Amino acid sequence: MSRWVFAYGSLIWNPGFEFIRSTPARLEGYHRRLCVLSHMYRGTEDCRGLVFGLDKGGHCEGLAYEVDDQLWPETYAYLTRRELITHIYHEVTMPLQLRGQDQIVQGLTYVVDPSHEQYGGHFNLDEIVAHVRQGHGTGGSCIDYVRNTHRDLEKLGIHDELLEQVVRRLS
Repeated sequence: MSRWVFAYGSLIWNPGFEFIRSTPARLEGYHRRLCVLSHMYRGTEDCRGLVFGLDKGGHCEGLAYEVDDQLWPETYAYLTRRELITHIYHEVTMPLQLRGQDQIVQGLTYVVDPSHEQYGGHFNLDEIVAHVRQGHGTGGSCIDYVRNTHRDLEKLGIHDELLEQVVRRLS
């Protein structure tokens, strides 16, 4: 038996856990958005970066990881430490449509809480780019984070128009 994890940002290019396989997948009801003010991994308290969250509405193309049930406790503990550090994300299990397959699986993912103080979903494109340019924290630069996500989404054949606009403005 196995479990699934849905990745839409840095988990795509830096999962940090063992998995059986990965495959492109679609999540309905949420979209990828640079909407989380980061004061640790990609910024500081004085100079916050901006990272991805799953925000309500639309859909999101990402990557689904299949994790062996025997590895699940360690994988789940790792994801909890990584994703729920400031509680801006809510852990949810949602149906994922695997690309090119009729199969729908239930996948663990993390959605943003718009009432949290770190929520930055109201920023316009100029403000998004400014936060990405300034962000640098324990996980590195926010610019690298955004470019890495864009690069790996392109490799998967996933088009994200807002992300592409941000990347063009960073060049």
